Amino acid sequence: MIDTGKGKISLVALVAIWSVSAIVSLPGLAISPILDDMQTIFPHASELEVQMLESLPSLMIIPFMLLAGRWAVRGNKMRLLVIGTSIFLASGVGCTLSRTLIELIITSTLVGVGAGMIIPLSTGLIVDYFTGDERVKQLGISSAVNNLTLVVATSAVGYLADVEWHLAFVVYLLPIVTLVLIPAISRTKPEPEPKTGAQNRQTTLNVKIIVGLVLFYFAITYTSLIVTYNTSYVATLAGMDSSEAGVVISLFFLAIMAPGLMLNRLIAIFGRAVNLWSLIAMCVGLALMSLQHPTSLSLTIGAILTGLGYGVMQPIIYDKAATNAPPHLATLSLAIVMTTNYFAILVAPFMIDGIDHLFHTTGHTFAYLFNSIVVLIIAIVTALTYKKNRVLGSDD
Repeated sequence: MIDTGKGKISLVALVAIWSVSAIVSLPGLAISPILDDMQTIFPHASELEVQMLESLPSLMIIPFMLLAGRWAVRGNKMRLLVIGTSIFLASGVGCTLSRTLIELIITSTLVGVGAGMIIPLSTGLIVDYFTGDERVKQLGISSAVNNLTLVVATSAVGYLADVEWHLAFVVYLLPIVTLVLIPAISRTKPEPEPKTGAQNRQTTLNVKIIVGLVLFYFAITYTSLIVTYNTSYVATLAGMDSSEAGVVISLFFLAIMAPGLMLNRLIAIFGRAVNLWSLIAMCVGLALMSLQHPTSLSLTIGAILTGLGYGVMQPIIYDKAATNAPPHLATLSLAIVMTTNYFAILVAPFMIDGIDHLFHTTGHTFAYLFNSIVVLIIAIVTALTYKKNRVLGSDD
């Protein structure tokens, strides 16, 4: 049995909760490595139509995340999980059977609908079943599972597509594991939050803190996304080929994953300043990647430092979102904050392009420098306020 901080749950139930975390980042991102192949498979399709396979799932995720967060306030979360996972799985089957690009776009969009319904539950269930240090630990593990699955899935997609392009969408069938394991969760009812718990000190959503978390989360997500969008371009300046650039991006995601496995230990070491040190790591990492004459070493170390900083802050933000809402509104609070991640993914390419036009830059390294400066400014504000700031520093 696993200690939750307010009781115990079975290992099978915990694995079931982890399985939800494992699948929520797959829509769109998992099949990004084969977008160029889609242009060849469907030669008459426009570049925009092909890009919809990646962007439409994220676009659909946002409204359905918010709706799911609202439904979770009064509805049955297990029923919501079953419905969302079933839509995800059925749409994944549809993707593997699609024969035209239009069919593929429609089924991929429905994958986003299903994923949007279960994403708030990937952390909401952890908040329901765990509290205190055990909750922080599990949120870190959840983040690690999420990013590790994404790394494995994006790697597998390339190999599967080499055999037959339909096989690339087999990664969308992973929700079948969650469906099989859901009964293990439903058989275990969560214990109520302790009366002394932080959530029970809230009577409603702490709007000021939630807005602060949304802005903070957007800033660090947008600034870190430059690693996934621009690394393939700057890698050529360092004499690296596309496969080597892919390794750097994979190391970035692995670096995001790593802190989740030791999050409580990191918080114990850095205390209230944990976000400050994480921002410093991101700032240095992005600065290394902004060098006009980058090397493979500078890009690799820069990507790892950026990922490590982001990987520490993401689960902490989720914990703060939960603790600044009463128990019955925790999933809604998480849905609002987690939506920020997908919004940042949607707008980041436009913001990067807009900043390049604003400063009349033509190279790809300036975006790293600009984002490094943004993170530096946030780090300075954090250094001055973290002892009292419940968003950037201590939550209590």
